[in-house]
Amino acid sequence: MPTGIDWICVSPKAGTELALTAGDDLKLVFPQPEAMPERFEHLAFTRLLLQPMDGPDREANTAAAVAYCLEHPQWQLSLQTHKYLGIS
Repeated sequence: MPTGIDWICVSPKAGTELALTAGDDLKLVFPQPEAMPERFEHLAFTRLLLQPMDGPDREANTAAAVAYCLEHPQWQLSLQTHKYLGIS
């Protein structure tokens, strides 16, 4: 990272490699079968955030994300606020 950056947030996507493996927030859209949380929880991020995937299955994805966070307390539930506000 360039010097002077005060907050690092990474949002991994299925099928990609991470350029950064440490930082402040790791925000993972859930579920992504090829990017499950276990793959990232060992990395050096201050907060691990799980965000339910938007779309026609949003309700089910939200329930699954909540259940996952309850079973794995190192993960916190987060929302893709821009989706709820209609900002793409």
